[in-house]
Amino acid sequence: MVDSTGFLKFDRQMPPRRPVELRLLDWKEVYLTRETGEDAVFPVQAVREQAARCMDCGIPFCHHGCPLGNLIPEWNDLARRDDWQEAIERLHATNNFPEFTGKLCPAPCESACVLNLENAPVTIKQIEWEIIDQAFLNGWVTPQPPAELTGRKVAVVGSGPAGLAAAQQLTRAGHQVTVYERDDRIGGLLRYGIPEFKMEKRHLDRRLDQMRAEGTRFVTDTHVGGTGEGAITTEALRAEYDAVVLAIGTPVARDLPLPGRELDGVHFAMEYLPFGNREALGELDDPPLSAEGKHVVIIGGGDTGADCLGTAHRQGAASVAQLDYKPAPAGSRPQDNPWPTYEMILRVSPAHEEGGERLFAVNTEAFLGDDQGRVRAIEVVEIEIVDGTRQPKPGSTRELPADLVLLALGYTGPETTGLVEELGCGVDDRGRVTRDAEYMSSVPGVFVAGDMGRGQSLIVWAIAEGRAAAGAVDNWLTGNSMLPRPVTPDAVPLR
Repeated sequence: MVDSTGFLKFDRQMPPRRPVELRLLDWKEVYLTRETGEDAVFPVQAVREQAARCMDCGIPFCHHGCPLGNLIPEWNDLARRDDWQEAIERLHATNNFPEFTGKLCPAPCESACVLNLENAPVTIKQIEWEIIDQAFLNGWVTPQPPAELTGRKVAVVGSGPAGLAAAQQLTRAGHQVTVYERDDRIGGLLRYGIPEFKMEKRHLDRRLDQMRAEGTRFVTDTHVGGTGEGAITTEALRAEYDAVVLAIGTPVARDLPLPGRELDGVHFAMEYLPFGNREALGELDDPPLSAEGKHVVIIGGGDTGADCLGTAHRQGAASVAQLDYKPAPAGSRPQDNPWPTYEMILRVSPAHEEGGERLFAVNTEAFLGDDQGRVRAIEVVEIEIVDGTRQPKPGSTRELPADLVLLALGYTGPETTGLVEELGCGVDDRGRVTRDAEYMSSVPGVFVAGDMGRGQSLIVWAIAEGRAAAGAVDNWLTGNSMLPRPVTPDAVPLR
């Protein structure tokens, strides 16, 4: 039984973050961990008290917020009772990688928590990462190789969360799975897109070790559908494998085609962030693209922009400004954004705590250059709402100094030339690769999982789609499957 009065006895509490002046000196995670002294300030008992706040609602709305189907009230109560081994069994039943979601997901489950009616939801993410930390600490995360092999071979193209989830599920079902990645290391955006201070890559590496021990094969530096050294043709891929899972995400960045866009020093965020990650991992001492000593302007107010912000701080930027064309969100849930949907409120990430200027309702008008063809500033104008439309505010045009401009405006879709085109997969009017109710593309035996079929989304949706696509592949190969399918291709977030 749950602690029926826990939410009355204990207030919502999160572990403290490392002091700003210390964390800017390195690339380690911003939250305290056992390696940096977490037990002294936020012991396991404190997490158990937070788990006791869960009310085990008759209708667990947290389930509506999470596409993975996580059994949240169940593992909350197991954590409360100090039964961490059973808690990880419940957590792994629905989520292959709780260490990823516990650190990276924006937690729509917490938005949907009944206690969020009082703006104090259960700290579901914190409990989740405590469960997986306890599991690794105690040696409960072990390889789960299949009891027998099916003799079928599956290629997974892309090693982000969707591809890795599909690969692990299919390997455990007994198929021989090979994951192809065109970068030099496995992980996709988890490796070179997510900064080290948000998730240290040791978490990714230890999970990959488990997958290798289970039998999943990883091949890097391979451009599927490309040409030249290290490439594999689509014909060779189809000839060797019984099924193919495409999980290459949506890497095509949204551009900002304004005057001066061609100037040196204007880059996409994903041109910049991988160099920062390689620097953090000790792979680069002098990255070719760095914020050190520069006036940095980040255009885009989302998570990718905040990742650029934190990276620029650690590289020693002279100044950083982050621009958002939308007005500043309210501090509390607006009436047209009711519970239990994900609340659109002003959020302050750890990177925002570390400094920099945050500008809202600002439009970029042009990139301004010097005589050498380098960007020196951007021209911006403030925006106001007049009769329901966005209008430039008279007299508000000004320049912001900028030696480095980073475009963090989201992504328009997957790369549809090359691999997708050569396979002959259909594409919809939004650039997404089409698939049927069984996650299969217009080409028999070629399945689509994650953002390239759904559009840009959250890590929980990527893992859920990887798991569901694996179930569809397994069923197509064998005629029957016991693998779970937590979401359908046309499922949408609660809104």
